[in-house]
Amino acid sequence: MKDREIHTRPPGEGKTIKDNILEIGAGLIQDVAPIKQFDIYVVGFHCGRDHPDMQMEAHHYCRQVNAEFFQCVIFDGNTRNANLIGIEYIISERLFDNLPEEEKAYWHPHNYEVFSGELVAPGLPDAVEKAMLKSLVNSYGKTWHTWHTGRYDQPGSGRDLPFGDPMLMWSFNREGEADVAMKKHRDEAMRIDPEKKKRDRQDLIELAHPQRRVDLLKGAFPGAAAEPPPGVVDAGIDPR
Repeated sequence: MKDREIHTRPPGEGKTIKDNILEIGAGLIQDVAPIKQFDIYVVGFHCGRDHPDMQMEAHHYCRQVNAEFFQCVIFDGNTRNANLIGIEYIISERLFDNLPEEEKAYWHPHNYEVFSGELVAPGLPDAVEKAMLKSLVNSYGKTWHTWHTGRYDQPGSGRDLPFGDPMLMWSFNREGEADVAMKKHRDEAMRIDPEKKKRDRQDLIELAHPQRRVDLLKGAFPGAAAEPPPGVVDAGIDPR
C-alpha cells in the first residue's frame, strides 16, 4: 500500500517543545477508545452534489457499528499529516427505505462504486476486500465535506483552511463521470488495478437492486456514458 500525502498545509506556527510534551503526556494518560474503533480503510472518489466539477480522492476510516450502519471520518490522504476533510454515514437499503422522503434526498447510492472497482480497501487481500465490499451492495451514504484541500494531480487547487458551508457530496454512477486524470493518479500511485477488481466483482451484480437517485447527476459530466453499467439502475421514482 502506497502513501498518499497531499501538500495542503494549514497556516500556523510549528509545535513547540511544550506542545509535544503535552501531546505525549495525553497519549499516555488519556483513553481514545472511540478513535481506535475506526479501523476499516477504504478509498474512493467524491464529487459535490451541487458542484459536480469539484472532485477529489477520499480516504475513509470507518467503524462498523452493526451489520447495517457504518460511520466514517474522511481524510485527504493516509499519512500522519493527512487533513480531516469530512464525514460519511453508511446505511443499509432497509434503513434507507425507512427514512422520511425528505431525508432520502441527502443519501447517495453505492452500487456503481463497488461494481466499477473505483472503491478499494488498500492492503487487504482481494478475497477479503471483496467480502467486505459485498456488505456495501445496495447501501447508501450521506457525506459532508468541510474542507476542499484539492487534488493530487492539481497542486494548488484546494484551500489551506476550511472555508464556507459544509458541502453535500455525491457518488459517481457512470463510466466517465469521475475525472480520468484524478483516477489515473491514484491508481498508479497506489498500484491499484480497477479493471481487475471490476472483473472480480461481477458476480456481486446479481445482488443488486435499483437504487434511488442513480440518475441525479445524469448529463452533468461531458463525455460520460449515457447509461449506467449492469447492476446500477435508477429506481425511477424520485423528484429532482
